[in-house]
Amino acid sequence: MQPVHVWIRSESRGTERRAPVVPADVPLLLDAGFEVTVEESPQRIFAIDEYAAAGASVVGEGTWPDAPHDAYVLGIKELPDDPASLRHQHIYFAHAFKGQEDARRTLERFRRGGGRLFDIEYLTGEDGKRVVAFGYWAGYVGAALGVLHLAGRLTAPLSPMAKHELDAELERAGKDGADELLALVTGARGRSGRGAQRALMTAGLPITRWDRQETRDLHKQALLGHDILVNCVVTHTPTKPFVEQADLDHERRLRVLADVTCDVTGPTNMLPVNTEITTWEEPVRRLHGGDVGNGSAPLEVIAIDNLPSLLPREASEGFSADLTPHLIGLAEEGGPSGPWRAAARAFDEALAGLDAGA
Repeated sequence: MQPVHVWIRSESRGTERRAPVVPADVPLLLDAGFEVTVEESPQRIFAIDEYAAAGASVVGEGTWPDAPHDAYVLGIKELPDDPASLRHQHIYFAHAFKGQEDARRTLERFRRGGGRLFDIEYLTGEDGKRVVAFGYWAGYVGAALGVLHLAGRLTAPLSPMAKHELDAELERAGKDGADELLALVTGARGRSGRGAQRALMTAGLPITRWDRQETRDLHKQALLGHDILVNCVVTHTPTKPFVEQADLDHERRLRVLADVTCDVTGPTNMLPVNTEITTWEEPVRRLHGGDVGNGSAPLEVIAIDNLPSLLPREASEGFSADLTPHLIGLAEEGGPSGPWRAAARAFDEALAGLDAGA
């Protein structure tokens, strides 16, 4: 049987520091009979020498278009614009199956080249739940940035740091008065929600936790009575949004939306007052100037779509530990099964949707 070839590509986004598989987990793939190739990268948190020492083959940055046809090209975030046709099997977070911005263009590239996309977001078990995600660290960093901004301790441009450094900043913010802020976490029982709560607890903030029941029975005034909303809810079905345009002129305490989900261009965006991501260079954007007359505060949003990359080492290690056993499943007799079949099904349905929506 031909060995499975995993090709870990460099990331095209300059602020993406994470790795889908860390050097310490490369031997697990090699022991399972895999061939592992890793591209050089000027920004990856792990040095290429670490991968070479672990037994991986090393190639130049951005050479994946020339990889063997049967290689699985593995990454984190979006592909560069070229080539226009994609012939490989790609594994990454594409965000292209729910009608998001650029979704059609991404899918058309795969259709033209005959390649396939296994979107990591759609690697799900029999219960429909995702089997691997960066959610915990996305929630952690998203909540942390919201607290630091309200405490006047957030400086731009942002840069990656170690967790102990971020925790020290959160603790200082709490001592400086941030512990008097009221925080609401939606989707509190999920990965992102748990990460958000841990960051808020590090800063000493009192936390209101909402999950499915509270989302269904949305109490808008209670929501608006918090200083910060950390949104960790992604939904695929139309749901009453948390904050709408009409809410901005109402009396409210709410000042910061920390949107961990960043589903800003999707049709089920739970925060439709915002339709753009923010960036490491400009992490905070003003949505509404507030109105002293009716008691509404200025409202700002943080919606960075690669939050875990600000804690790249911790985020990568946790993600790799979850993903690597599933990568080994690519070598199963009869082809990829389980979560990979679920992701393949989602891709096929998305392609069919292109024709239906044409």
